[in-house]
Amino acid sequence: MIIIETISFSEAVKYPFKVPQRLLYILLLFIPIIGWLALFGYVVRLVNEFIEGRYERLIKLDFMEDLKLGFMVFLKSLPFYIAYTVVLFATMYVNETLGNIVNLLLGFFVIPMLAVNFFRKQTVESFFEFDILNVVRDNLGEYIITVLKQYALFIIFAVLSIVLVGIPAMFFTNSIFVANLYGRLVERKAGYGL
Repeated sequence: MIIIETISFSEAVKYPFKVPQRLLYILLLFIPIIGWLALFGYVVRLVNEFIEGRYERLIKLDFMEDLKLGFMVFLKSLPFYIAYTVVLFATMYVNETLGNIVNLLLGFFVIPMLAVNFFRKQTVESFFEFDILNVVRDNLGEYIITVLKQYALFIIFAVLSIVLVGIPAMFFTNSIFVANLYGRLVERKAGYGL
C-alpha cells in the first residue's frame, strides 16, 4: 500500500504550472459539448491522480478517451443532480432562507466528498453513498481546513485570471485538496492497494 502524503498549499499552487503547455487544454471550453465532455473526462482522471497522491504534473489529455469518459460520467451524474435540484427547489419553496442554508451546507459539507467519491468509483450509486460522509463527520476539523484551503487556492487562481493563467489552473485543481483527503482517509483506511 502506498502512503499518501498531505499535499502542501505551495505544492497545490505550483501543480498546474509544472507543464505550462497543458494549461492550454482549457481551450476545449470553446468547443461546445464535445470539448466540454472531453475536458470533464480529463478532470475526472485528474481527480483520480490526486486521490492516488500523484502530483508530478498535469497528465496528458487523451481526447477520445476523455470524451468517452466525460460522456459516461456526465450521464451517470444526472440522477444525483436531478435529486439535488429537487431538494433545493423544495427547500426554497418552503422558505428561501432555508433553501440558501441547505444549499450552503450541502455545497460545503456534502457535495465535495460525494463528488470525489463519484469520480473515483464512477457509478450512479457512488454519488448516493452517504456513508462516505462519516469521514467528514469523524474528521470535521481537518475537513473544514481542507475545504478552506481549496477556497483559498481558488481565490489565488481567480486573481491570476487577470493574466489568464489562473483560469485553467483554477479549473484543473478545483478538487485537489478534497481528493487528497479522500485518498488519505477513505482509500488508505479501506486498505485499497494503490
